[in-house]
Amino acid sequence: MRNLKFKEFRDQLKSTSRFFLGSNKVMQIALGRSESDEIKSGLHKVSEVLHGNAGLCFTNLPKEEVERLFNEYEEYDFARTGSIATEKVELQEGPLEMFSHEMEPFLRKQGMPVRLNRGVVELVADYVVCEQGKPLSPESARILVRSILELLDYEAPLFGVVLLMPKGFSIPTS
Repeated sequence: MRNLKFKEFRDQLKSTSRFFLGSNKVMQIALGRSESDEIKSGLHKVSEVLHGNAGLCFTNLPKEEVERLFNEYEEYDFARTGSIATEKVELQEGPLEMFSHEMEPFLRKQGMPVRLNRGVVELVADYVVCEQGKPLSPESARILVRSILELLDYEAPLFGVVLLMPKGFSIPTS
């Protein structure tokens, strides 16, 4: 989870929600890992899904609104090595106006079939930078960053909504 992108998402919900991120084990203990040590009935089930890159969001928004906000939130950013490509990026044979002549050695090192033609970087053959659904290689990520191509790289996944707040409860603002 990228900190800046998450911060922007959190700021959208600042007046109605609080997010808790941290050690999953500590959050599991706070919620209760089993029925015998949970603080509210059924809450140990939330602990079971707290693994990996996860956190808690407490809000007084309706369930439908929370689901909509999480499902609609997408941010474009420069993809990083290992990110899953959201689309296929293929460069066509011919001049690559987006790159200066100084970039030609760099592009060649990344495995692209390029040459300089009168000071203009030229692609000798079609080149697939990345395939949709496949992880980005270090070379692909570098080419995408240098070519100013942004891929959808940040989504706020929602694993479930647990409604715990009684009527009239509001989150204090700080």
